[in-house]
Amino acid sequence: MSLVVPNNILFFHICDLLSQGKTVTFEAKGYSMLPFIVGDRDSVQLTQAWWGVGDAVLAKLPSGAYVLHRVYKIDGDVVTLKGDGNLKGVELCHVSDVKGKLVAVLRSGTRRVDVDTKSYRRRVRIWNATPYIVRRVTLGILRRVIKKK
Repeated sequence: MSLVVPNNILFFHICDLLSQGKTVTFEAKGYSMLPFIVGDRDSVQLTQAWWGVGDAVLAKLPSGAYVLHRVYKIDGDVVTLKGDGNLKGVELCHVSDVKGKLVAVLRSGTRRVDVDTKSYRRRVRIWNATPYIVRRVTLGILRRVIKKK
């Protein structure tokens, strides 16, 4: 049995737990962090920890929506976020709106992938440095393959 909770309620409680110093795990949704996080398959583990450029964080946007995206740039107290699976779009938020840092991805909910290893960070850097057209084609294929499963 699965329980569906509205995002505003879910993330309110997740942020509360993170502010208490707890580690929170929940199932990821969407395609914005492909190829590193697959929505409806992987779970993510977050904690309140130091974060910087290159880290994936949970942030509250000015619209009130929450996103789990990678920190692309920090300019004063403004943070620019971008999903690994987003080709062009970015979001802006304030440093105080970053609620937690991704520390692990649970593949299919079980196999733990530590995101702070050198090999994982290298793969992220390579992916984000890959030419636009290659990422576009790769993401298109991945999305079609995932939808068929």
